[in-house]
Amino acid sequence: MLKGLQDLQILLETARQGSLSNVARSMDMTPAAISAAIKRVEQQLGTALFVRSTRNLRLTPQGELYLQQCEQALATLEAAEARLHSQQTHLQGQLHLSLPSDLGRHLFMQLLDEFLQLYPKVNLKLQISDHLSNLYRQPLDLLIRYGVPPDSNLISLPLVADNRRVLCASPEYIARHGAPTSPQTLSQHNCLCFMLADRLHNRWQFSRDGEVLSVEVSGDRSADDGEMVHRWALAGVGIAYKSLLDVAADITAGRLVALCDQWQGELAPLNLLVPDRRQLSPLIKTLRQFLLQRLGQASE
Repeated sequence: MLKGLQDLQILLETARQGSLSNVARSMDMTPAAISAAIKRVEQQLGTALFVRSTRNLRLTPQGELYLQQCEQALATLEAAEARLHSQQTHLQGQLHLSLPSDLGRHLFMQLLDEFLQLYPKVNLKLQISDHLSNLYRQPLDLLIRYGVPPDSNLISLPLVADNRRVLCASPEYIARHGAPTSPQTLSQHNCLCFMLADRLHNRWQFSRDGEVLSVEVSGDRSADDGEMVHRWALAGVGIAYKSLLDVAADITAGRLVALCDQWQGELAPLNLLVPDRRQLSPLIKTLRQFLLQRLGQASE
Protein backbone atom coordinates (compact mmCIF):
# COMPACT_ATOMS: atom_id res chain seq x y z
CA MET A 1 0.00 0.00 0.00
CA LEU A 2 1.18 3.55 -0.71
CA LYS A 3 2.75 5.24 2.31
CA GLY A 4 0.05 7.93 2.62
CA LEU A 5 -2.66 5.29 2.47
CA GLN A 6 -0.87 3.26 5.12
CA ASP A 7 -0.99 6.24 7.49
CA LEU A 8 -4.75 6.46 6.94
CA GLN A 9 -5.08 2.73 7.61
CA ILE A 10 -3.19 3.22 10.86
CA LEU A 11 -5.59 6.00 11.83
CA LEU A 12 -8.59 3.77 11.22
CA GLU A 13 -7.14 0.84 13.16
CA THR A 14 -6.20 3.13 16.05
CA ALA A 15 -9.75 4.49 16.19
CA ARG A 16 -11.17 0.96 16.16
CA GLN A 17 -8.82 -0.54 18.75
CA GLY A 18 -8.15 2.51 20.95
CA SER A 19 -4.62 1.37 21.77
CA LEU A 20 -1.28 2.09 20.13
CA SER A 21 0.23 -1.16 21.38
CA ASN A 22 -2.67 -3.27 20.08
CA VAL A 23 -2.50 -1.61 16.66
CA ALA A 24 1.28 -2.07 16.58
CA ARG A 25 0.93 -5.82 17.25
CA SER A 26 -1.84 -6.29 14.68
CA MET A 27 0.10 -4.41 11.98
CA ASP A 28 3.53 -5.83 12.89
CA MET A 29 4.91 -2.38 13.67
CA THR A 30 6.33 -0.62 16.73
CA PRO A 31 4.17 1.67 18.91
CA ALA A 32 6.59 4.49 18.05
CA ALA A 33 5.94 3.98 14.32
CA ILE A 34 2.17 4.01 14.92
CA SER A 35 2.45 7.23 16.94
CA ALA A 36 4.65 8.85 14.27
CA ALA A 37 2.09 8.04 11.55
CA ILE A 38 -0.70 9.66 13.57
CA LYS A 39 1.43 12.75 14.20
CA ARG A 40 2.22 13.08 10.48
CA VAL A 41 -1.45 13.22 9.58
CA GLU A 42 -2.29 15.57 12.45
CA GLN A 43 0.51 17.93 11.39
CA GLN A 44 -0.73 17.93 7.79
CA LEU A 45 -4.29 18.68 8.92
CA GLY A 46 -3.27 21.16 11.61
CA THR A 47 -5.56 19.62 14.21
CA ALA A 48 -5.58 16.85 16.85
CA LEU A 49 -7.47 13.72 15.85
CA PHE A 50 -7.10 11.82 19.13
CA VAL A 51 -7.30 12.63 22.83
CA ARG A 52 -4.59 10.59 24.52
CA SER A 53 -4.82 9.26 28.06
CA THR A 54 -2.49 6.93 29.94
CA ARG A 55 -4.17 3.74 28.79
CA ASN A 56 -6.21 4.48 25.69
CA LEU A 57 -7.11 6.89 22.93
CA ARG A 58 -10.36 8.36 21.77
CA LEU A 59 -11.25 10.46 18.78
CA THR A 60 -11.71 14.22 19.03
CA PRO A 61 -14.85 15.66 17.35
CA GLN A 62 -12.60 16.70 14.46
CA GLY A 63 -11.18 13.18 14.36
CA GLU A 64 -14.63 11.60 14.20
CA LEU A 65 -15.61 13.84 11.28
CA TYR A 66 -12.38 13.19 9.44
CA LEU A 67 -12.32 9.43 9.99
CA GLN A 68 -15.89 8.98 8.71
CA GLN A 69 -14.94 10.41 5.34
CA CYS A 70 -11.50 8.82 5.45
CA GLU A 71 -12.93 5.30 5.84
CA GLN A 72 -15.06 5.68 2.71
CA ALA A 73 -12.19 7.18 0.70
CA LEU A 74 -9.75 4.50 1.83
CA ALA A 75 -12.15 1.72 0.83
CA THR A 76 -12.46 3.26 -2.65
CA LEU A 77 -8.68 3.61 -3.04
CA GLU A 78 -8.04 0.07 -1.82
CA ALA A 79 -10.56 -1.27 -4.34
CA ALA A 80 -8.89 0.69 -7.15
CA GLU A 81 -5.46 -0.59 -6.12
CA ALA A 82 -6.78 -4.17 -6.01
CA ARG A 83 -8.28 -3.83 -9.50
CA LEU A 84 -4.99 -2.46 -10.85
CA HIS A 85 -2.97 -5.32 -9.36
CA SER A 86 -5.51 -7.82 -10.64
CA GLN A 87 -5.21 -6.40 -14.16
CA GLN A 88 -1.43 -6.50 -14.00
CA THR A 89 -1.57 -10.09 -12.82
CA HIS A 90 -4.04 -11.31 -15.43
CA LEU A 91 -3.10 -9.28 -18.50
CA GLN A 92 -1.20 -11.75 -20.64
CA GLY A 93 -0.60 -12.98 -24.15
CA GLN A 94 1.71 -12.37 -27.10
CA LEU A 95 1.99 -8.96 -28.69
CA HIS A 96 3.39 -8.86 -32.23
CA LEU A 97 4.36 -5.26 -32.92
CA SER A 98 6.08 -3.47 -35.82
CA LEU A 99 8.03 -0.24 -35.19
CA PRO A 100 10.13 2.21 -37.25
CA SER A 101 13.86 1.57 -37.14
CA ASP A 102 15.09 4.61 -35.20
CA LEU A 103 12.14 4.88 -32.82
CA GLY A 104 12.14 1.15 -32.09
CA ARG A 105 15.84 0.90 -31.29
CA HIS A 106 15.95 3.87 -28.96
CA LEU A 107 12.95 5.49 -27.26
CA PHE A 108 10.58 2.54 -27.65
CA MET A 109 13.10 -0.03 -26.46
CA GLN A 110 13.06 1.68 -23.06
CA LEU A 111 9.28 2.13 -23.04
CA LEU A 112 8.56 -1.49 -23.97
CA ASP A 113 10.99 -2.75 -21.33
CA GLU A 114 9.03 -0.76 -18.75
CA PHE A 115 5.72 -2.10 -20.08
CA LEU A 116 6.93 -5.71 -19.78
CA GLN A 117 8.04 -5.06 -16.21
CA LEU A 118 4.52 -3.86 -15.39
CA TYR A 119 2.92 -6.83 -17.16
CA PRO A 120 5.30 -9.80 -16.77
CA LYS A 121 2.90 -12.30 -18.39
CA VAL A 122 3.02 -10.46 -21.73
CA ASN A 123 5.38 -11.77 -24.42
CA LEU A 124 6.63 -9.32 -27.02
CA LYS A 125 7.52 -10.14 -30.61
CA LEU A 126 9.02 -7.09 -32.27
CA GLN A 127 9.59 -6.30 -35.94
CA ILE A 128 11.86 -3.33 -36.69
CA SER A 129 11.40 -1.83 -40.15
CA ASP A 130 10.77 1.53 -41.76
CA HIS A 131 8.66 -0.12 -44.45
CA LEU A 132 4.90 -0.30 -43.87
CA SER A 133 4.23 -3.96 -43.15
CA ASN A 134 1.08 -5.62 -44.45
CA LEU A 135 -1.20 -6.16 -41.46
CA TYR A 136 -3.47 -8.43 -43.49
CA ARG A 137 -0.76 -10.83 -44.69
CA GLN A 138 1.71 -10.80 -41.82
CA PRO A 139 1.00 -12.08 -38.29
CA LEU A 140 1.14 -8.61 -36.73
CA ASP A 141 -1.19 -7.28 -34.05
CA LEU A 142 -0.41 -3.62 -34.69
CA LEU A 143 1.93 -1.15 -36.34
CA ILE A 144 3.29 2.10 -34.95
CA ARG A 145 4.19 4.51 -37.71
CA TYR A 146 4.70 8.19 -38.49
CA GLY A 147 2.20 9.98 -40.72
CA VAL A 148 -1.06 8.96 -42.34
CA PRO A 149 -1.06 5.34 -43.59
CA PRO A 150 -1.55 4.88 -47.34
CA ASP A 151 -4.15 2.18 -46.64
CA SER A 152 -7.27 4.09 -45.65
CA ASN A 153 -8.89 0.87 -44.40
CA LEU A 154 -6.50 0.73 -41.44
CA ILE A 155 -7.75 2.02 -38.10
CA SER A 156 -5.38 4.80 -37.03
CA LEU A 157 -5.25 5.83 -33.36
CA PRO A 158 -3.05 8.83 -32.45
CA LEU A 159 -0.19 8.53 -29.98
CA VAL A 160 1.55 11.91 -30.52
CA ALA A 161 -0.59 13.96 -32.89
CA ASP A 162 1.53 17.13 -32.72
CA ASN A 163 4.95 15.56 -33.31
CA ARG A 164 7.02 17.41 -35.94
CA ARG A 165 10.22 17.01 -37.87
CA VAL A 166 13.19 19.12 -36.89
CA LEU A 167 16.40 20.14 -38.66
CA CYS A 168 19.41 19.06 -36.66
CA ALA A 169 23.16 18.57 -36.89
CA SER A 170 26.00 17.79 -34.51
CA PRO A 171 28.07 20.56 -32.89
CA GLU A 172 31.07 19.21 -34.85
CA TYR A 173 29.32 19.67 -38.20
CA ILE A 174 28.27 23.21 -37.24
CA ALA A 175 31.84 24.04 -36.15
CA ARG A 176 33.19 22.94 -39.54
CA HIS A 177 30.46 24.18 -41.87
CA GLY A 178 28.39 26.69 -39.91
CA ALA A 179 24.64 26.55 -39.30
CA PRO A 180 22.07 27.33 -42.01
CA THR A 181 20.53 30.75 -41.42
CA SER A 182 17.21 29.69 -42.99
CA PRO A 183 15.80 26.63 -44.82
CA GLN A 184 16.60 28.36 -48.12
CA THR A 185 20.34 28.07 -47.37
CA LEU A 186 20.20 24.28 -47.01
CA SER A 187 21.45 24.08 -50.61
CA GLN A 188 24.86 25.08 -49.21
CA HIS A 189 24.93 22.07 -46.85
CA ASN A 190 25.27 18.30 -47.00
CA CYS A 191 21.77 16.99 -46.24
CA LEU A 192 21.14 13.42 -45.09
CA CYS A 193 18.09 12.02 -46.87
CA PHE A 194 15.75 9.16 -46.09
CA MET A 195 14.39 6.76 -48.71
CA LEU A 196 11.16 4.78 -48.49
CA ALA A 197 9.94 2.36 -51.18
CA ASP A 198 12.71 3.64 -53.48
CA ARG A 199 11.42 7.20 -53.11
CA LEU A 200 13.98 9.74 -51.98
CA HIS A 201 12.56 12.21 -49.47
CA ASN A 202 14.65 15.19 -50.49
CA ARG A 203 11.95 17.89 -50.43
CA TRP A 204 11.70 19.24 -46.90
CA GLN A 205 8.80 21.47 -45.85
CA PHE A 206 8.69 24.24 -43.26
CA SER A 207 6.18 26.82 -42.09
CA ARG A 208 6.28 30.17 -40.30
CA ASP A 209 3.43 32.61 -39.59
CA GLY A 210 1.24 31.01 -42.25
CA GLU A 211 4.01 30.88 -44.84
CA VAL A 212 4.81 27.40 -46.19
CA LEU A 213 8.23 26.73 -47.67
CA SER A 214 9.31 23.62 -49.62
CA VAL A 215 13.05 23.17 -50.11
CA GLU A 216 14.75 20.59 -52.31
CA VAL A 217 17.95 19.35 -50.65
CA SER A 218 20.86 17.13 -51.66
CA GLY A 219 23.80 15.37 -50.07
CA ASP A 220 26.39 12.68 -50.51
CA ARG A 221 24.44 9.91 -48.75
CA SER A 222 20.92 8.59 -48.20
CA ALA A 223 19.45 5.47 -46.58
CA ASP A 224 16.21 3.54 -46.30
CA ASP A 225 16.88 3.15 -42.56
CA GLY A 226 15.99 6.02 -40.23
CA GLU A 227 18.54 5.00 -37.62
CA MET A 228 21.33 5.19 -40.19
CA VAL A 229 20.39 8.80 -40.99
CA HIS A 230 20.35 9.46 -37.23
CA ARG A 231 23.83 7.97 -36.81
CA TRP A 232 25.23 9.99 -39.69
CA ALA A 233 23.92 13.16 -38.07
CA LEU A 234 25.54 12.21 -34.75
CA ALA A 235 28.79 11.48 -36.60
CA GLY A 236 28.83 15.04 -37.93
CA VAL A 237 28.66 14.29 -41.67
CA GLY A 238 25.55 16.33 -42.47
CA ILE A 239 22.19 17.83 -41.55
CA ALA A 240 19.18 15.58 -40.88
CA TYR A 241 15.45 16.28 -40.94
CA LYS A 242 14.21 13.93 -38.23
CA SER A 243 11.16 13.30 -36.11
CA LEU A 244 11.52 15.18 -32.83
CA LEU A 245 10.68 11.96 -30.96
CA ASP A 246 13.79 10.36 -32.48
CA VAL A 247 16.25 13.13 -31.63
CA ALA A 248 14.80 14.92 -28.59
CA ALA A 249 17.14 13.12 -26.17
CA ASP A 250 20.18 13.99 -28.33
CA ILE A 251 19.16 17.65 -28.53
CA THR A 252 18.66 17.80 -24.76
CA ALA A 253 22.06 16.18 -24.18
CA GLY A 254 23.81 18.48 -26.68
CA ARG A 255 24.77 15.68 -29.08
CA LEU A 256 22.63 17.38 -31.74
CA VAL A 257 21.57 20.99 -32.19
CA ALA A 258 18.16 22.06 -33.51
CA LEU A 259 18.54 24.41 -36.49
CA CYS A 260 16.37 27.17 -38.00
CA ASP A 261 14.08 26.96 -34.99
CA GLN A 262 12.18 30.07 -36.11
CA TRP A 263 10.64 27.73 -38.70
CA GLN A 264 8.42 24.75 -37.89
CA GLY A 265 9.13 21.41 -39.51
CA GLU A 266 6.29 19.46 -41.08
CA LEU A 267 3.94 17.42 -38.93
CA ALA A 268 4.92 13.79 -38.34
CA PRO A 269 2.12 12.42 -36.15
CA LEU A 270 2.80 9.09 -34.50
CA ASN A 271 -0.08 6.63 -34.83
CA LEU A 272 -1.00 3.14 -33.70
CA LEU A 273 -2.49 1.14 -36.59
CA VAL A 274 -4.71 -1.95 -36.53
CA PRO A 275 -6.71 -3.50 -39.40
CA ASP A 276 -10.00 -3.65 -37.47
CA ARG A 277 -11.39 -2.15 -34.26
CA ARG A 278 -12.36 -5.64 -33.17
CA GLN A 279 -8.63 -6.32 -32.78
CA LEU A 280 -8.33 -3.67 -30.08
CA SER A 281 -7.89 -6.26 -27.35
CA PRO A 282 -7.49 -5.31 -23.65
CA LEU A 283 -3.75 -5.86 -24.13
CA ILE A 284 -3.50 -3.43 -27.07
CA LYS A 285 -5.73 -0.88 -25.31
CA THR A 286 -3.55 -1.08 -22.20
CA LEU A 287 -0.39 -0.65 -24.27
CA ARG A 288 -1.87 2.39 -26.00
CA GLN A 289 -2.84 4.04 -22.70
CA PHE A 290 0.64 3.34 -21.34
CA LEU A 291 2.28 4.88 -24.42
CA LEU A 292 -0.03 7.91 -24.38
CA GLN A 293 1.02 8.61 -20.81
CA ARG A 294 4.75 8.04 -21.30
CA LEU A 295 5.01 9.85 -24.64
CA GLY A 296 3.05 12.76 -23.22
CA GLN A 297 5.63 12.97 -20.43
CA ALA A 298 8.52 12.65 -22.88
CA SER A 299 7.26 15.49 -25.05
CA GLU A 300 6.89 18.00 -22.16
